[in-house]
Amino acid sequence: MKEHQGNAVSWGATDGVLELQLHRAPCNEIGTTTLAELEAFVGVLQSSVDEVHALVVHSTLAAGFCAGADLRELYAGMQEATPDAHVTGVRRFLERIHAVMNAIDAWPNPTIAAVHGICFGGGLELALVCDVIVADRMARFCFPELRLGLIPGFGGIPRLKRDVGNAVVRDLLLTGRSLNATRAHGVGLVGQLAGEGAALRVARSLAQQTAKFDRATSRAAKAFIKPIPHAELQREIDLFCELLARPAVEAGLRKFLTSTEVQPYLP
Repeated sequence: MKEHQGNAVSWGATDGVLELQLHRAPCNEIGTTTLAELEAFVGVLQSSVDEVHALVVHSTLAAGFCAGADLRELYAGMQEATPDAHVTGVRRFLERIHAVMNAIDAWPNPTIAAVHGICFGGGLELALVCDVIVADRMARFCFPELRLGLIPGFGGIPRLKRDVGNAVVRDLLLTGRSLNATRAHGVGLVGQLAGEGAALRVARSLAQQTAKFDRATSRAAKAFIKPIPHAELQREIDLFCELLARPAVEAGLRKFLTSTEVQPYLP
């Protein structure tokens, strides 16, 4: 497999493990550039299913794993198009990012997210498509979307419901508060804790561990224990687009983008 170096993401394989690296400054915000490169990656992922035995997703940026959607791009789209045209464009974007997320979710071999620092919004949604999240002890997890008048739109609600209890889902979604790595591990969101700066090393070790098992058995087990909630995912897109057209969303985005606070949407 040829290595690929993109503007937002890169990938390559070593010792039978495919690695997807996120490296779009300041913290891997997911916009049209990243989406296009992720779509290209999905093609490689699907064609390499028998060439590699695991996938590790990680960030090379000190700030963290991923801060979520590119809110500046979302807000700019509101200013440049009519409300109906903007919602139509966002719906298409969501359909495309859902296709990417579903492809990674459904990939038959084990997938591991190595998380450090910020893992918010769309970043948490990307981590949730992986089979196991390995987090260093300084990682934090959050769905701040309600503070912007929205809900998670990249598949986060159905996948969070799939993985943890309803009390945790409601806490994350309705309060906008963040969970530290220890708490996230305690509620079952994080599979393994690692020391500060050690998440990628632990994830790589875990990826090699998965190679010890019969491939067909592993794939059958994954398909059985990890169903994809397609109907709920589609409903999430519809609800996101319904909310997007409201004035409260534009006001929330404007407040976020003009704030001088480091994290204006967090308590």
